[in-house]
Amino acid sequence: MTDLSPEAAELAAAHGVATEYWDWQGEHIQVSAETVTAVLAALGVTASTPEQAAVVLREHRLGRWRRMLPSCVVGRGGAPTWFWAHVRHGDPVEVWVELEDGGRRHDVTQLEHLVDPVFVDGVLVGEAAFQLPADLPLGWHTLHARSPHRQASVTLVVTPPYLGLPERMHGRRAWGFMAQLYTVRSRRSWGLGDLADLADLAAWSGQRLGAGFVLVNPLHAAEPVPPMEASPYLPATRRFMNPIYIRVEEVPEFGYLGAAERAAADRLAAEQRRRNTSDDPLDRDAVWQAKRTVLVMVHAVPLTPGRQAAYDAFRCREGQGLADFATWCALAEEHGLPWQDWPAGLRDPRSGAVAAARERLADRVGFHCWLQWVLDEQSARANWAARDAGMALGIMHDLAVGVHAEGADAWALQDVIAAGVAVGAPPDAFNQLGQNWSQPPWRPERLADAGYAPYRDMLRTVLRHAGGVRVDHVLGLFRLWWVPKGMSPRDGTYVRYDHEALVGILALEAHRAGGLVVGEDLGVVEPWVRDYLADRGILGTSILWFERDYSAGGGADGGGARPLTPERWRELCLATVTTHDLPPTAGYLAGEHIRIRHELGLLTRSFEEEWAAAAAELESWLALLAELGLLPPTPGEREIVEALHRFLARTPCRLLGVMLPDAIGDRRAINQPGTDREYPNWRVPLAWGDGRPALLEDLTASERARSLGRTVL
Repeated sequence: MTDLSPEAAELAAAHGVATEYWDWQGEHIQVSAETVTAVLAALGVTASTPEQAAVVLREHRLGRWRRMLPSCVVGRGGAPTWFWAHVRHGDPVEVWVELEDGGRRHDVTQLEHLVDPVFVDGVLVGEAAFQLPADLPLGWHTLHARSPHRQASVTLVVTPPYLGLPERMHGRRAWGFMAQLYTVRSRRSWGLGDLADLADLAAWSGQRLGAGFVLVNPLHAAEPVPPMEASPYLPATRRFMNPIYIRVEEVPEFGYLGAAERAAADRLAAEQRRRNTSDDPLDRDAVWQAKRTVLVMVHAVPLTPGRQAAYDAFRCREGQGLADFATWCALAEEHGLPWQDWPAGLRDPRSGAVAAARERLADRVGFHCWLQWVLDEQSARANWAARDAGMALGIMHDLAVGVHAEGADAWALQDVIAAGVAVGAPPDAFNQLGQNWSQPPWRPERLADAGYAPYRDMLRTVLRHAGGVRVDHVLGLFRLWWVPKGMSPRDGTYVRYDHEALVGILALEAHRAGGLVVGEDLGVVEPWVRDYLADRGILGTSILWFERDYSAGGGADGGGARPLTPERWRELCLATVTTHDLPPTAGYLAGEHIRIRHELGLLTRSFEEEWAAAAAELESWLALLAELGLLPPTPGEREIVEALHRFLARTPCRLLGVMLPDAIGDRRAINQPGTDREYPNWRVPLAWGDGRPALLEDLTASERARSLGRTVL
């Protein structure tokens, strides 16, 4: 390992790249020079030698002065926001705001700001400072500046100072099932759960059990060609949805298929429905092949004038983003994946070759646009069903951390996504080898240069038909663990983001959608981050197994620490017993999380040590449940599961989540972090405790499911 030069260290600091950090065990870690240099390279910064770093550093220092205005200005409603403007020294400058609704504001105040001018490219440049009025409306505006020698315009975003809970909750707590939708199969499903199944789950749990929401896995789109990525957290795009969730028979044009086409559709449907009662791993490729075959036929049915107008309006609203995604899908069908192996001209979404291909493949591009319109309609119907059932929130969607390196966003958004690195997580108590999630991250400076438009557009789609959104690894809005290509997850480092902008824009789009935001704030968390999120009205996440009183002693991994008593839990959070990265509660009680990691070689200490620690942890929880009078004498598995959820109801948490597998005693883990093909991640069907596949109709008739729902009312 070589030493990092002072110039490279300064460049790292300027670009938010950590050269040191504190790990999960409280140890101070010095990041290697190789890692820092590789991460800087992914940001377009060359610092492999001290001489190169010195040259780049000089240019970086001048870069800010070459701009008339910052890349983007983000402020909070009700508070003054200041910004700088660079002009020739001595020149006057005029500044104004063009509001989103078309109005103008000229009441921008110049501040006293004493900064020495700087020679930039032979011109003496001065810096002025201005303050925006505090009463600017929330929204997306444009900030303009003009002087005798230059002018500039940038995006101005005014965000809500506090989001909190929607008024329609009337200050009450809400609970809901958390479901991996593809596992929620019914007798009408085509081998995987779909949006009609989601509507039924929401209507039943809302009307019969008093649930206030259903939280589903990310429904982001995957590849349109096999093999389809199983993980909903590694999508091709986060802006658009996976058409595998379409209920084919509910597309209005399906009813107008010809007799032969209808017979073919019925045969394919029957084949896929036979999969519903199989406990084999879920087969996305087979399901999508069948649905695509029928959807191509349905797409050929002419739209009525009214539906054509609605479809045209949808395409107009989604604009270039939808055109790019649909083009990527059509090109993937023609050339396969990864897109990095396509002919050179097709690797650039703005090239003439891509424009020509889009025209040549217009029918396939149109098909993929149409699929997104159908998804938008069926997603809206699912949310309407939830709200009609009395749910205060309705459907809550999940936002993945990032996207697949070979996916649509990585192709269409190359100008704002970093190459040569992947997002992951440093070692922690549960994943002691660290994690590489194989997702290219946003480039912070490029995202700001784009006025955060790609981020905004993604959020709008996710929130359009939702009562809220869960943001996976919300800590990534503050800093992300970047792992350079070819290095292990242990060898990564943190890269800072403008959290004021990212959290603020998230709050703004949720506010506009009338929804709330839950941040999954688990893992290695800086102490101040949770306070910041709470101050902005973003809910946190509390997983029962991780909620322990570390102040009462115990190691950094929680060993010896007592469970946190219910009154000490956070109010502004979503509380659950378990999560999709752990087994269902029945499986956790049986030690499935220990057995699986042992068999896969993922433990960093002996099986006996892990088992003893897990047994002691469980015993401490059982003791607390008994102390609180929540546990009957000699309880069985079901009684313990219900007692744990009854414990959640004792906390002040505003949202309570119940994993759907817990409602029927399912034991099998949905996902085992740190694995790819070693475990059938994201392909395990919903099942009863004895392993028999569970269908939605049977679940809704289950006394165990109804009983568990009553514990959290």
